[in-house]
Amino acid sequence: MRPSLLISCVVLLASALCFTQTGPESGGHEVQIWAGGGHSVSGGRGDTSAFNAGLRYGWILTGPHLPGFLRGRFEYAVDAVPAFFVFQPANTTYGVGFDPIALKWNFERHGRLSPYLELCGGTLFTDHSVPTGTNTVNFTDQAAFGVHILGAKHNVSLELRYMHISNAGLAAPNPGVNTVQVRLGVGKFFGGRRP
Repeated sequence: MRPSLLISCVVLLASALCFTQTGPESGGHEVQIWAGGGHSVSGGRGDTSAFNAGLRYGWILTGPHLPGFLRGRFEYAVDAVPAFFVFQPANTTYGVGFDPIALKWNFERHGRLSPYLELCGGTLFTDHSVPTGTNTVNFTDQAAFGVHILGAKHNVSLELRYMHISNAGLAAPNPGVNTVQVRLGVGKFFGGRRP
């Protein structure tokens, strides 16, 4: 990791810890810009890395539900992904994507921390086939575990994300690419009401 990137991440995290904001509340919204990247894991084509960046808009749809440590709020979100790079042995591919389904469970906050789980799905359109020799239209199934670090005016999100990229049988062969990524976001919750 480059020293300037590491310093930037530390400054963002430290500034988020200085203050608190409301967090995910019933009837609220979330806006976020994010970037993430990682490397392929077993179960698909290897020697492949991915980097992507995008924008998120989310709606907190429920009040708090479930007992104990499972207690939280349900959020629905969409992601626009204008930058998606796949680094393959044969080439580097550029793409754009859209995730119309992001189902997120925001657990109750603990101080400045608000952990979450997420399932997400979307499409990816690239200028070269991903993996090489397959198709330029793919689908992205994703699962993530992360935490919002709440600040006065914004929050920083840090998560570990598993992403499966596959053409779902649109072309043969269909080996897919499985990656584990780290994703960092800067965003804001607004408009919610506390119970």
